[in-house]
Amino acid sequence: MSMQNWLDLGLNEQLAEALIEEGIEEPTAVQAEAIPVLLGGQDVSARSQTGTGKTLAYLLPLLQKLNASSKEIQGVVIAPTQELAMQIVRVAEFYAKPLGLRVQQLIGGAALKRQVEKLKLHPQIVIGTPGRIHELLKLRKIKLHAVNQVVIDEVDQVFQLSSTREVETILFAMGQNRQIAFFSATYPEQMARFEGRWMNEPYRIQVAPEHRVSETITNYYFVCDKRDKPDIARRIIRMLKPKSALLFLNETDTISNWEAKLSYEGFTVEALYGDADKQRRAATLARFREGACQLLLATDVAARGLDIEGLPLVINLEPALDADHYVHRAGRTGRMGRTGTVISIVTPQEHFIMDKFRKQLGIDLPEKAMLRGRLVTPEEARNDKASFKRSDYTGAPKSGLASGSDYAQGDGARGERQRVEFRQGAGGQAPQGERRRGEVQPGSRRNDATADGAVRARTTGIDATAANEPQKAAVQAKPKAKMLSKQERQKKSKNKGAPKWLKAKRESGDTKE
Repeated sequence: MSMQNWLDLGLNEQLAEALIEEGIEEPTAVQAEAIPVLLGGQDVSARSQTGTGKTLAYLLPLLQKLNASSKEIQGVVIAPTQELAMQIVRVAEFYAKPLGLRVQQLIGGAALKRQVEKLKLHPQIVIGTPGRIHELLKLRKIKLHAVNQVVIDEVDQVFQLSSTREVETILFAMGQNRQIAFFSATYPEQMARFEGRWMNEPYRIQVAPEHRVSETITNYYFVCDKRDKPDIARRIIRMLKPKSALLFLNETDTISNWEAKLSYEGFTVEALYGDADKQRRAATLARFREGACQLLLATDVAARGLDIEGLPLVINLEPALDADHYVHRAGRTGRMGRTGTVISIVTPQEHFIMDKFRKQLGIDLPEKAMLRGRLVTPEEARNDKASFKRSDYTGAPKSGLASGSDYAQGDGARGERQRVEFRQGAGGQAPQGERRRGEVQPGSRRNDATADGAVRARTTGIDATAANEPQKAAVQAKPKAKMLSKQERQKKSKNKGAPKWLKAKRESGDTKE
């Protein structure tokens, strides 16, 4: 009966069987409404939050309508970020397999030459970011004239990232009878104008989100440069003093680096790797639950299904990939009606993600700053900083430190005056009685190496030029560092600080990263 639910929507048996194989027996609201319309060929504008099943809502009808015997690209899915595009690729590959379709990812950050080579395999559908697809179009490495279906996921974020022109160039390269589907969590003004220009009487869908962050959880975030994230994390933990905290990262490769930095600060840290075996995972969680370590580093994959009773704090060292991932991370704390705190540390470039989560999830997500051991608004922190600077100019001592005017009247100024008087003596030269052979005077043209040679000449009795020769020989004899290939450098960086068992696993190629 569950398979019939999908067949009733118009899907073929291959896709229905694949859905049942994945344990998906019932369509969500957006799937039940969007699939029949998209199969019918009408343009669709859907406003649907993350976690409502929108990826399958547009992928299933798109895949079903593709011609597997054709060697031309017929379908395009555009996503604003590399991470989201790769998530869509993985889902598309699973459901494209029983249909005999080929899927190609075209994301920025990946090797362009390799993508061009794979395009020669004639994929029927490409999934990627606007920038990379646009780049391949300019290079004339991709042809989109046969495309009759295009989906733009997270359209609101595409507008925020200023990719509108690139998307329009991509649409211009397609056939006029293309079917367009927009999926977005919000409905900005630009989207209405974009629809009017490119869509033909779109069918509108609006679905409320299925998941919410618990009301017992306090959410806020800090903004800082990427290099300052470890220091901000350290200060947060020192200030809040949680008995335990779960720290999230997006990539496994960065875990060992963070583990080393936090351990150096004096914290007890454990890392939960997604590809760790059951015994190692169980041992790590046992130590964390028992309080043997205060901090646990993990990725979304590694923390899937994790239940830590009474966990008070979650810190997102990197912002969640989407609202669904944010809900998943936040769900590790504040369970069973308890209170909890979720803190995100983002860069100025990632700031818009917090605004997006605030709108999508309907939560209070303010920006905070730290000031003398307490949480304040960014405005309070800036005002305090400005007040501190003004006090420096007025000469008022601050926190027991001498002001700039005090220093100007101190030994530093007297010493500077003495040096000026010394330089002014004898027309800018030192008094004759104070000049010694081999001494480097202010304004001398001799460099430090020559001066060192002169000193050695006085103490050893050898010529100053000869005294410099051993240093030159030592420099010349220094062996050249071995040049590493790009692959070797990436491998070295990836393994830096990683545990021995993970290094061995990577060497053997037996890893799921």
